[in-house]
Amino acid sequence: MYLPIDHPYRVPFDGSFLIAESQRAKPADAPGDKGCRKRLGGLAKELRELQRRLYAENRWAVLLVFQAMDAAGKDGTVRAVMSGVNPAGCQVFAFKKPSPEELDHDFLWRTAKRLPERGRMGIFNRSYYEEVLVVRVHPKILQYQQLPGPIDPEALWEERFESIRDHERHLAANGTVILKFFLNVSKEEQRQRFLARIEDHEKNWKFSAADVRERGHWDDYMRAYQELLNATSRPWAPWYAIPADSKAYLRMAVAKVIVASLRGLDPQYPTLPPEETVKLEEARQGLLAEE
Repeated sequence: MYLPIDHPYRVPFDGSFLIAESQRAKPADAPGDKGCRKRLGGLAKELRELQRRLYAENRWAVLLVFQAMDAAGKDGTVRAVMSGVNPAGCQVFAFKKPSPEELDHDFLWRTAKRLPERGRMGIFNRSYYEEVLVVRVHPKILQYQQLPGPIDPEALWEERFESIRDHERHLAANGTVILKFFLNVSKEEQRQRFLARIEDHEKNWKFSAADVRERGHWDDYMRAYQELLNATSRPWAPWYAIPADSKAYLRMAVAKVIVASLRGLDPQYPTLPPEETVKLEEARQGLLAEE
């Protein structure tokens, strides 16, 4: 089982994370936006090489989970960090409102069938964590989930946390490296980004009035996030609470965690056994003889 890198934004495993004291602005000593973008370019180049080696070695799978409030920058971060990565070795799935078929299964089913194979990187833009976030903030959703009753809402969340921990531990024990990112945006920054989407006609399609209604539940979401982060940040599946008020810094910071984790895996291109090396040389000589 792969052990996580040490990192200042890694959520502790002892349940001590306090979202009110967490960092949302980039550090004072961080580079400016131009410097962050330049650093991201170098990290993206290294990530492309690491991903090629991961794909060729075909031993580990990597699952990246992104969770955040609306307008925190999930889509842009995925695009920027994974730019240039071979599509054959990377899969991206966005999970929205469950379909009737998905509701006829347990809450982990729809994401379990999208898990990355060995050698590939899978990206979940939202995930099974929605079931202890939006469903917790809006418990009326439970009536549509056809759960066997009676339901004790408070016990249900702990049961789901336990299911998630067991699920992630099983994946990790079988070769999946799980890196989970909470994009930690401030309420004021979200307000500014919503206004920008309204005022820029080309971004109107990204805005929904429902986003503002959900903003009214900000405190409830922060309580839900704090509990889930503490309940499910574990050595086999760590959370990283990344400051998200600066998009440039956010993208660089996420890339640094991914690259450092893959460096730790140190995937290698396969080497041929001696008999195959001999055949390779025979093929080379045959091709040269055609000149």
